[in-house]
Amino acid sequence: MKTNRRKFFQIAGVAGAGVISGGFASCSKPTGTEESVLAAIKEAAGRQHPQQFNMCGYAAPKLETVRIGFIGLGNRGPGAVERISNIEGVEITALCDKNPEGVARCQRILEKHGLPKAKEYTGSEDAWQKLCESPDVDLVYIATPWSLHTPMCVYAMENGKHAATEVPAAVTVEEAWQLVETSERTKKHCMMLENCCYDFFELLTLNMARQGFFGEVVHTEGAYIHDLLQSNFGKDSYSDMWRLRENQQRNGSLYPTHGLGPVCQVLNVNRGDKMDYLTSMSTNDFQMGKMARELAAEDGFFESFATDSYRGNMNTTTIRTHKGKTIMIQHDVTSPRPYSRIHLVSGTEGFARKYPLPGKIAKGHSWFDADEMKVLEEQYTPEIVKLVGDMAKKVGGHGGMDFMMDWRLIDCLRNGIPLDQDVYDAALWSVVAPLSEWSVANRSNSIDVPDFTNGKWETNEPVDVELKRGGNTSVRVAAEAESQLNV
Repeated sequence: MKTNRRKFFQIAGVAGAGVISGGFASCSKPTGTEESVLAAIKEAAGRQHPQQFNMCGYAAPKLETVRIGFIGLGNRGPGAVERISNIEGVEITALCDKNPEGVARCQRILEKHGLPKAKEYTGSEDAWQKLCESPDVDLVYIATPWSLHTPMCVYAMENGKHAATEVPAAVTVEEAWQLVETSERTKKHCMMLENCCYDFFELLTLNMARQGFFGEVVHTEGAYIHDLLQSNFGKDSYSDMWRLRENQQRNGSLYPTHGLGPVCQVLNVNRGDKMDYLTSMSTNDFQMGKMARELAAEDGFFESFATDSYRGNMNTTTIRTHKGKTIMIQHDVTSPRPYSRIHLVSGTEGFARKYPLPGKIAKGHSWFDADEMKVLEEQYTPEIVKLVGDMAKKVGGHGGMDFMMDWRLIDCLRNGIPLDQDVYDAALWSVVAPLSEWSVANRSNSIDVPDFTNGKWETNEPVDVELKRGGNTSVRVAAEAESQLNV
């Protein structure tokens, strides 16, 4: 079904969104004073939305061949084209970016793999809309700036396509609900491409939790700690400096899903438990504003960034679930410290922590040694890793987790089985960001977390880690892989 574009943009709030080189321009944040924006977060978080259809466990009609259109071919997009070129049962039918060089680069990737040339959508601000309207696309794969993820997902679903988007799927509470309601109404999948759910240690601990190794899991931790200070101020790093603008305008846990997704699966959040409320606290900003002022003194380009409105260096958000479990999520992309997603699982009978690498597991005061870890890995390595783990490491993408994510998405669509991550996960994991903004601005007061499942969390089935269905999608012999952007 096609949607009137003017009506759509009124609904989505993205009229005039620009498409720019290497990706797409960031839409502006909601208009109004900071107080009104924060009040809107609180109001939206408390609003009730009746469920139209339960998308958790929904099996869309199987697609023997999945025809994919890619939007955004600047940073993450080409890596995705490379990875999916190695999966059977796929046709890459469309490539979209305003920058023709991005499209041309991805056409070369297809040629290298001996695949047909894809239709090109480029040269205009609404090129992505035309891709979504194309009858030759079943799945729209989105790798654009954050604020375009929801508008593009919604437009894709309104035009009869499944949608898969880079993280986060939404940047406001309203957008999160919009994704849920559109997916339920159209019965089209909307998956947030949370690749960290498919990293090797995360999958191992998920399977261990399912088999009771940790006993009752009572507390988990995750993070996105990644020194991106220079990248955020790099003129060529992100189109139109969109990521710096996000950090300049918002203060909270802006990018929570990498640490949050894997531990939510361990806790069966949305599928046996639900988030109840969260509280969030940020330090002051000690680096971004200072760097912006120093750069502005030498280069007028940075004058608009020389403000005191940057988010704090470190944000810590804590979440309590309905069943009395807790989750701690941290966000710091400024401080000079080693990369970490923490990934901590603490139960009544066991404990695991991934960072500092390598991941370690314990049953008491002492970590298992290397020989004991090998035994655990042999016992608990899940089926997806046994099946495509070696190929994933060869193709790459954050060590292989990106490939396993893409392979599993295609495998589910081809077999007509539920996705590992559904629209409720996309909405919930993303909404932690705006909720944390409200809490930070309100002296770390707690705020209720919306139940996007409308109570169905009590009966929704946990994620299938055993590949009870599917698992029959084959892979091609990989050509020499393009380099993968590991951010």
